[in-house]
Amino acid sequence: MKRVGIPHSLFYYYYYPLWKTFFSDLGANVISSSESNRLTLDQGIKLAVDETCLPIKVYFGHVQELCQQHLDYIFIPRLVSVEPKSYICPKFMGVPDMIRAALDNLPPLIDITIDVSKSDRPLKRDIMRVGSLFTNDDNQIKRAYTHACQENRFCRLLAREGYTMAEAISLWEGEQVNNPASGDLNIGVLGHGYSLYDPYISMNLVERLRKMGCNVFLPEALDIGCIEREAATIPKRVFWTLGRKMVGSALYMDKRADIDGIIYLACFGCGPDSLIGEIIENKVKNKSFMMLTIDEHSGEGGLVTRLEAFCDMLRRRRMRGEGNLPAYG
Repeated sequence: MKRVGIPHSLFYYYYYPLWKTFFSDLGANVISSSESNRLTLDQGIKLAVDETCLPIKVYFGHVQELCQQHLDYIFIPRLVSVEPKSYICPKFMGVPDMIRAALDNLPPLIDITIDVSKSDRPLKRDIMRVGSLFTNDDNQIKRAYTHACQENRFCRLLAREGYTMAEAISLWEGEQVNNPASGDLNIGVLGHGYSLYDPYISMNLVERLRKMGCNVFLPEALDIGCIEREAATIPKRVFWTLGRKMVGSALYMDKRADIDGIIYLACFGCGPDSLIGEIIENKVKNKSFMMLTIDEHSGEGGLVTRLEAFCDMLRRRRMRGEGNLPAYG
């Protein structure tokens, strides 16, 4: 049985159920790296160039961990586009090349190119090519991919219930996950999923808010149609898939009477984050807004202080009947 490694980072939080199901149905043993921790980051900092953002550095650390697992392959897709006329951050396109340049002890990489900006036919051809590494049965490969897509959709449905994508994946794998407790504040939390749903990178942002008495609303729990309609109101279309999702989610939350405030988690050094955060800050008019910028030097103390102050401010405004005044401007 061939062993395939999948790094527990980046688009793991969006597509792990798909790829694990696909490879498992083809008879492979799928190994994922452990959750991010300080060692993961330290290893990634040593390997990655300084200009890369925090999530990319963490990803390097996960790949380094998998290199010790005696694997036949490591799955590192070249992400270009996951939907028509939209794109992923350019750094993601070069991840397989950066990994090859930085690590010497790599097993063979499965670096399938995922680009459906114009058509999904090249992706389907690559799916068959990857599947042929494990079986010569074309029908088995097609069945495996169909099943994989179904499992990924099921995981997304779990996230619609208010779970983070990390929690949804745990539920999908049969693990026990506590239902989020009910609080007195409703806060929308935005950010790229590979930062927001990684407990180490986000410093447990979602769980900290829940413990502070907040009901957390995440983009995955919102209606995609509402998100797209709001994103379309921006004069110039946001061509980053995740960036457009964040903008549309923020504008939709801004109109909802039940949302008390909005928090945006950004990574220092991320070009899309800097632009998207600025757009959201300027467009959100009816809600208190706070942007948290993190990097490898961020400490939990400062984060907790800002979260407590933000929640206290929202509660005071509610008591004084001030309504949802914007935090800026």
